[in-house]
Amino acid sequence: MSAKTRAQMVEETRTKLIGAARKAFAEKGYAAASMDDLTAEAGLTRGALYHNFGDKKGLLQAVIDQIDGEMLARLRLVQDRAEDPWQAVLDEYTAYIEMALEPEIQRIMLLDGPAVLGEPSRWPNQTACLRRTTGIIETLIDTGVVKPVDAEAAALILNGAALNASLWIAASEDPPAVYEKAVDAFRCLASGLLRTDA
Repeated sequence: MSAKTRAQMVEETRTKLIGAARKAFAEKGYAAASMDDLTAEAGLTRGALYHNFGDKKGLLQAVIDQIDGEMLARLRLVQDRAEDPWQAVLDEYTAYIEMALEPEIQRIMLLDGPAVLGEPSRWPNQTACLRRTTGIIETLIDTGVVKPVDAEAAALILNGAALNASLWIAASEDPPAVYEKAVDAFRCLASGLLRTDA
């Protein structure tokens, strides 16, 4: 058996397990999803799960990484359609908050993820997002669109506000109503960064 064939088999096993886990976590929630059921759904053994992900928590992290990558691709499209860099920031954060209305994202990313993996602001993907947002804000400061504030502090506050708005929506009894309030408040908060003397 060639190394390439083995690598392909490993990737196929990982893909099957992530797919089965994503479905189970979305439908039943992390706590109620049985490892035996999801490995059977994938046509694999618990041993394959342990070998590839260590445990159920490692599998949840892999599912979150996959969903996060999809969310990031969607947000980049939103950003690319914006008429200017500031509008791109607002549209991207609004789209991120709106994703909290999607059942799969609500349950896996915003409810079970933080409960199992800890504070989302400490997840590796959030660090990359923070660096990117800091760079965008630095550019907006340099071009006179945003007030001369600390770009990293502004990025942290915007990221935190969007994340907390999303967590609020996911945990609420009426997500669509909370979404409207959250986006309105977020836009008011963000507009405070704009220079008004230009």
